Amino acid sequence: MFGPKTGKCILFVDDLNMPSKEKYGAQPPIELLRQFIDQGGWYEHKDKEKPFRNLVDIIPVAAMGPPGGGRTFVSARLLRHFTLVSLTSFEDETLTRIFNTILHWYFAVGNFNADIVKC
Repeated sequence: MFGPKTGKCILFVDDLNMPSKEKYGAQPPIELLRQFIDQGGWYEHKDKEKPFRNLVDIIPVAAMGPPGGGRTFVSARLLRHFTLVSLTSFEDETLTRIFNTILHWYFAVGNFNADIVKC
């Protein structure tokens, strides 16, 4: 068994859908991740007995963008293990308001002049 000494560990995978597909349409890195989630670990092929390496107390979290521009579709076999959260793109006015609010708060806390930051 392998895992963190205390508590839980979060395994974050960014750009989950970036691995390109091979000749037969599979994505080997994604299949390894799916095997870990399905079975809880991997087999050690370097050892002649091929023992199973069980990974415990690991929480998988992933992020990806919409398919296109080098990103591909991810199989439903992997996606079934995740809770999908989708966000639509914000308009420029909304983003400006969000970041202005954060910057005004940041500079006010740091005793800076918040009027300096204007977009």
